[in-house]
Amino acid sequence: MNEPAAARADALAHVRHGFFGRRGGVSEGIYASLNAGVGSKDDADAVRENRGRIAASFGVEPHMLVGVHQVHSPDAVFIDAPWSRERPHADALVTTNPKLVLSVLTADCGPVLLADKDAGVIAAAHAGWRGAFGGVLASTMKLMIEHGARADRICAAIGPCIQQPSYEVGADFRGTFLSADSANARFFSDEFGPRPHFDLPAFCAHQLALLGVGDVEIIDIDTFRDETYFSHRRSMREAAPDYGRNCAAICLG
Repeated sequence: MNEPAAARADALAHVRHGFFGRRGGVSEGIYASLNAGVGSKDDADAVRENRGRIAASFGVEPHMLVGVHQVHSPDAVFIDAPWSRERPHADALVTTNPKLVLSVLTADCGPVLLADKDAGVIAAAHAGWRGAFGGVLASTMKLMIEHGARADRICAAIGPCIQQPSYEVGADFRGTFLSADSANARFFSDEFGPRPHFDLPAFCAHQLALLGVGDVEIIDIDTFRDETYFSHRRSMREAAPDYGRNCAAICLG
Protein backbone atom coordinates (compact mmCIF):
# COMPACT_ATOMS: atom_id res chain seq x y z
CA MET A 1 0.00 0.00 0.00
CA ASN A 2 1.33 3.43 -0.93
CA GLU A 3 1.78 5.77 2.01
CA PRO A 4 -0.25 8.97 1.54
CA ALA A 5 2.11 11.81 0.66
CA ALA A 6 1.89 15.03 2.67
CA ALA A 7 3.57 18.42 2.86
CA ARG A 8 4.54 19.53 6.36
CA ALA A 9 5.31 22.88 7.97
CA ASP A 10 8.29 23.71 10.17
CA ALA A 11 6.02 25.95 12.26
CA LEU A 12 4.06 22.86 13.32
CA ALA A 13 6.99 20.49 13.73
CA HIS A 14 6.00 19.98 17.39
CA VAL A 15 2.63 18.42 16.50
CA ARG A 16 1.62 15.70 14.06
CA HIS A 17 0.10 17.14 10.91
CA GLY A 18 0.04 16.88 7.15
CA PHE A 19 -1.28 18.61 4.04
CA PHE A 20 -2.29 15.68 1.85
CA GLY A 21 -2.64 15.99 -1.91
CA ARG A 22 -3.44 13.46 -4.60
CA ARG A 23 -0.82 10.78 -3.98
CA GLY A 24 -1.21 7.52 -2.09
CA GLY A 25 -4.87 6.60 -2.55
CA VAL A 26 -7.08 4.26 -4.56
CA SER A 27 -9.47 6.54 -6.44
CA GLU A 28 -9.39 6.56 -10.23
CA GLY A 29 -9.92 8.93 -13.12
CA ILE A 30 -10.37 12.59 -12.23
CA TYR A 31 -10.22 11.60 -8.54
CA ALA A 32 -6.87 9.83 -8.74
CA SER A 33 -5.79 8.97 -6.23
CA LEU A 34 -6.14 10.21 -2.61
CA ASN A 35 -9.50 11.95 -2.89
CA ALA A 36 -10.72 12.62 0.68
CA GLY A 37 -13.91 14.38 -0.36
CA VAL A 38 -17.00 12.71 1.06
CA GLY A 39 -19.04 15.30 -0.83
CA SER A 40 -17.55 14.42 -4.20
CA LYS A 41 -19.15 12.09 -6.73
CA ASP A 42 -16.30 9.60 -6.35
CA ASP A 43 -16.94 5.97 -5.39
CA ALA A 44 -17.84 6.02 -1.67
CA ASP A 45 -15.75 2.93 -0.90
CA ALA A 46 -12.70 4.51 -2.49
CA VAL A 47 -13.14 7.69 -0.45
CA ARG A 48 -13.49 5.64 2.75
CA GLU A 49 -10.28 3.77 1.90
CA ASN A 50 -8.47 7.03 1.18
CA ARG A 51 -9.60 8.59 4.45
CA GLY A 52 -8.68 5.38 6.25
CA ARG A 53 -5.16 5.66 4.88
CA ILE A 54 -4.87 9.24 6.09
CA ALA A 55 -6.12 8.18 9.53
CA ALA A 56 -3.68 5.27 9.59
CA SER A 57 -0.78 7.64 8.91
CA PHE A 58 -1.65 9.21 12.29
CA GLY A 59 -2.05 5.81 13.92
CA VAL A 60 -5.80 6.15 14.54
CA GLU A 61 -8.97 4.39 13.40
CA PRO A 62 -10.88 6.04 10.53
CA HIS A 63 -13.69 7.37 12.76
CA MET A 64 -11.12 9.43 14.69
CA LEU A 65 -10.38 11.50 11.58
CA VAL A 66 -13.06 14.16 11.97
CA GLY A 67 -14.26 17.16 10.00
CA VAL A 68 -17.24 19.45 9.49
CA HIS A 69 -19.76 20.05 6.72
CA GLN A 70 -17.98 23.02 5.13
CA VAL A 71 -20.14 25.89 3.91
CA HIS A 72 -17.72 28.85 3.44
CA SER A 73 -18.86 30.34 6.75
CA PRO A 74 -17.03 32.17 9.57
CA ASP A 75 -18.10 29.50 12.05
CA ALA A 76 -15.86 27.34 14.23
CA VAL A 77 -16.98 24.49 16.50
CA PHE A 78 -15.44 22.62 19.43
CA ILE A 79 -15.23 18.83 19.31
CA ASP A 80 -14.11 16.43 22.05
CA ALA A 81 -15.28 13.12 20.54
CA PRO A 82 -16.25 11.85 17.08
CA TRP A 83 -19.60 13.23 15.96
CA SER A 84 -22.49 11.02 17.07
CA ARG A 85 -24.81 12.71 14.58
CA GLU A 86 -24.35 14.50 11.27
CA ARG A 87 -21.38 16.81 11.00
CA PRO A 88 -22.26 20.40 11.91
CA HIS A 89 -22.23 23.10 9.24
CA ALA A 90 -19.06 25.08 9.98
CA ASP A 91 -15.62 25.76 8.55
CA ALA A 92 -13.25 25.20 11.44
CA LEU A 93 -12.96 22.88 14.40
CA VAL A 94 -11.00 22.97 17.65
CA THR A 95 -10.13 20.22 20.13
CA THR A 96 -8.16 19.42 23.27
CA ASN A 97 -8.54 15.65 22.74
CA PRO A 98 -5.13 14.20 21.81
CA LYS A 99 -6.75 11.18 20.17
CA LEU A 100 -8.70 13.12 17.55
CA VAL A 101 -7.32 14.05 14.14
CA LEU A 102 -8.93 17.29 12.95
CA SER A 103 -9.29 17.75 9.21
CA VAL A 104 -10.53 20.17 6.58
CA LEU A 105 -10.96 19.61 2.85
CA THR A 106 -9.83 22.03 0.15
CA ALA A 107 -9.36 22.27 -3.60
CA ASP A 108 -7.79 25.77 -3.95
CA CYS A 109 -9.10 27.29 -0.69
CA GLY A 110 -6.63 27.78 2.14
CA PRO A 111 -6.25 24.96 4.68
CA VAL A 112 -5.03 26.46 7.96
CA LEU A 113 -3.73 24.30 10.82
CA LEU A 114 -3.06 25.84 14.23
CA ALA A 115 -1.62 24.61 17.52
CA ASP A 116 -0.78 25.75 21.03
CA LYS A 117 1.08 22.66 22.14
CA ASP A 118 1.67 23.97 25.67
CA ALA A 119 -2.07 24.38 26.24
CA GLY A 120 -2.94 21.19 24.37
CA VAL A 121 -5.23 22.94 21.89
CA ILE A 122 -5.28 22.48 18.10
CA ALA A 123 -7.50 23.63 15.25
CA ALA A 124 -8.10 23.17 11.55
CA ALA A 125 -9.78 25.82 9.41
CA HIS A 126 -11.08 25.97 5.85
CA ALA A 127 -10.31 29.49 4.62
CA GLY A 128 -11.58 30.25 1.17
CA TRP A 129 -11.91 33.93 0.38
CA ARG A 130 -15.44 34.10 1.82
CA GLY A 131 -14.48 32.44 5.08
CA ALA A 132 -11.24 34.38 5.43
CA PHE A 133 -12.98 37.68 4.68
CA GLY A 134 -15.90 36.78 6.94
CA GLY A 135 -13.74 35.99 9.97
CA VAL A 136 -13.32 32.22 10.18
CA LEU A 137 -9.77 32.59 11.48
CA ALA A 138 -10.90 35.01 14.19
CA SER A 139 -13.64 32.57 15.21
CA THR A 140 -11.10 29.75 15.33
CA MET A 141 -8.67 31.74 17.48
CA LYS A 142 -11.45 32.84 19.84
CA LEU A 143 -12.51 29.24 20.39
CA MET A 144 -8.93 28.09 20.92
CA ILE A 145 -8.38 30.81 23.53
CA GLU A 146 -11.63 29.88 25.28
CA HIS A 147 -10.15 26.39 25.73
CA GLY A 148 -6.84 27.53 27.16
CA ALA A 149 -4.69 28.60 24.22
CA ARG A 150 -2.78 31.86 24.19
CA ALA A 151 -2.49 33.86 20.96
CA ASP A 152 1.25 34.48 21.26
CA ARG A 153 1.89 30.74 21.71
CA ILE A 154 -0.21 29.64 18.75
CA CYS A 155 1.69 28.49 15.67
CA ALA A 156 -0.09 28.29 12.32
CA ALA A 157 0.54 26.96 8.84
CA ILE A 158 -1.33 27.87 5.68
CA GLY A 159 -1.12 24.87 3.41
CA PRO A 160 -1.16 24.37 -0.35
CA CYS A 161 -3.80 26.55 -1.98
CA ILE A 162 -4.25 28.70 -5.05
CA GLN A 163 -1.46 31.27 -5.23
CA GLN A 164 -1.70 34.85 -6.46
CA PRO A 165 -0.36 34.30 -10.02
CA SER A 166 -3.21 31.82 -10.60
CA TYR A 167 -5.99 33.60 -8.73
CA GLU A 168 -7.58 35.94 -11.25
CA VAL A 169 -10.59 37.81 -9.88
CA GLY A 170 -12.94 40.56 -11.00
CA ALA A 171 -13.13 44.23 -10.12
CA ASP A 172 -16.18 43.60 -7.92
CA PHE A 173 -14.22 41.03 -5.91
CA ARG A 174 -11.45 43.56 -5.26
CA GLY A 175 -14.04 46.21 -4.48
CA THR A 176 -15.50 44.05 -1.73
CA PHE A 177 -12.14 43.92 0.04
CA LEU A 178 -11.30 47.58 -0.50
CA SER A 179 -14.70 48.67 0.80
CA ALA A 180 -13.91 46.87 4.05
CA ASP A 181 -10.38 48.29 4.32
CA SER A 182 -8.48 50.29 1.71
CA ALA A 183 -5.26 48.70 3.01
CA ASN A 184 -6.45 45.42 1.50
CA ALA A 185 -5.17 46.77 -1.82
CA ARG A 186 -1.84 45.20 -0.87
CA PHE A 187 -3.32 41.73 -1.53
CA PHE A 188 -4.13 42.47 -5.18
CA SER A 189 -1.81 42.72 -8.14
CA ASP A 190 -2.26 43.73 -11.78
CA GLU A 191 1.07 42.32 -12.91
CA PHE A 192 -0.20 38.83 -13.78
CA GLY A 193 -2.75 39.82 -16.41
CA PRO A 194 -5.41 42.35 -17.39
CA ARG A 195 -7.56 41.53 -14.35
CA PRO A 196 -6.57 41.73 -10.64
CA HIS A 197 -5.06 38.70 -8.93
CA PHE A 198 -5.70 38.01 -5.25
CA ASP A 199 -3.13 36.73 -2.72
CA LEU A 200 -5.24 34.42 -0.54
CA PRO A 201 -2.44 32.98 1.64
CA ALA A 202 -0.99 36.43 2.33
CA PHE A 203 -4.44 37.70 3.33
CA CYS A 204 -4.89 34.74 5.70
CA ALA A 205 -1.42 35.28 7.18
CA HIS A 206 -2.21 38.96 7.72
CA GLN A 207 -5.45 38.09 9.51
CA LEU A 208 -3.57 35.70 11.80
CA ALA A 209 -0.90 38.33 12.53
CA LEU A 210 -3.61 40.85 13.47
CA LEU A 211 -5.00 38.24 15.86
CA GLY A 212 -1.64 37.97 17.62
CA VAL A 213 -0.24 34.76 16.13
CA GLY A 214 3.52 35.11 16.21
CA ASP A 215 4.57 32.18 14.03
CA VAL A 216 2.74 31.85 10.71
CA GLU A 217 4.13 29.78 7.85
CA ILE A 218 2.87 29.76 4.27
CA ILE A 219 3.60 26.61 2.27
CA ASP A 220 4.35 27.93 -1.19
CA ILE A 221 2.53 25.35 -3.30
CA ASP A 222 0.01 26.45 -5.92
CA THR A 223 -2.78 23.90 -6.14
CA PHE A 224 -3.86 25.25 -9.54
CA ARG A 225 -0.43 24.70 -11.12
CA ASP A 226 0.78 21.69 -9.15
CA GLU A 227 -1.13 18.67 -10.45
CA THR A 228 -0.19 16.59 -7.41
CA TYR A 229 -3.00 18.53 -5.69
CA PHE A 230 -6.70 18.77 -6.52
CA SER A 231 -7.88 22.13 -7.85
CA HIS A 232 -11.45 23.29 -8.40
CA ARG A 233 -10.32 26.05 -10.75
CA ARG A 234 -8.23 23.63 -12.82
CA SER A 235 -11.18 21.25 -13.05
CA MET A 236 -13.31 24.12 -14.38
CA ARG A 237 -10.68 24.98 -16.99
CA GLU A 238 -10.63 21.34 -18.08
CA ALA A 239 -14.46 21.16 -18.07
CA ALA A 240 -14.30 18.18 -15.71
CA PRO A 241 -17.63 17.05 -14.21
CA ASP A 242 -16.31 17.10 -10.64
CA TYR A 243 -13.07 17.31 -8.65
CA GLY A 244 -11.33 15.65 -5.71
CA ARG A 245 -10.50 17.23 -2.38
CA ASN A 246 -7.18 17.61 -0.61
CA CYS A 247 -7.09 16.90 3.12
CA ALA A 248 -5.25 18.91 5.79
CA ALA A 249 -5.06 17.18 9.16
CA ILE A 250 -3.58 17.76 12.62
CA CYS A 251 -3.36 15.78 15.87
CA LEU A 252 -1.98 16.50 19.35
CA GLY A 253 -1.12 12.88 20.08
